[in-house]
Amino acid sequence: MVSPELIRRYPFFAGLDHDQIELLARNAQEVSVEEGHRFFREGDELERFYLMIKGAADIVMEVPDRDKASKDISGQLTGEMATNDVTVSSVGSGDVFGWSGLIPPHTASAGAIARTPSRVAEFDSHALNDAFAEDRLLGFVLTQRAANVMRERLRDIRIESLSQNI
Repeated sequence: MVSPELIRRYPFFAGLDHDQIELLARNAQEVSVEEGHRFFREGDELERFYLMIKGAADIVMEVPDRDKASKDISGQLTGEMATNDVTVSSVGSGDVFGWSGLIPPHTASAGAIARTPSRVAEFDSHALNDAFAEDRLLGFVLTQRAANVMRERLRDIRIESLSQNI
């Protein structure tokens, strides 16, 4: 469990009532990770979503390694192609990530890697999704906020892809 006061101070959770904050706090734990820690990969089933308390993480997408992809025909056929992580967005203190843990089918649309030593709150997605059945307003509000995070990340990806073409 994390402190309800910790959760209450972040904008993503603004306006939630005391019981909703308590529910979130009961279903979260604080974790410290080192630089380079991979929270999840694109395609992983997510059982958590995260609040960055302190530190920074890169949101990454795996792309084929240009140098190795053209030479490795067997990797292309077996799906074991060499890849590189391309940063498409970054998160810092107060940001949430791993929103796919809240939204079915709970499959990560990108990966996340700690850019610095970091402290995060990990929220149990299964418990929260069960709670949304009881408190539909909480589910609606957090889903709407997750949708806003998605919109911002899509904008970041678009800007990143445009900058690669300049």
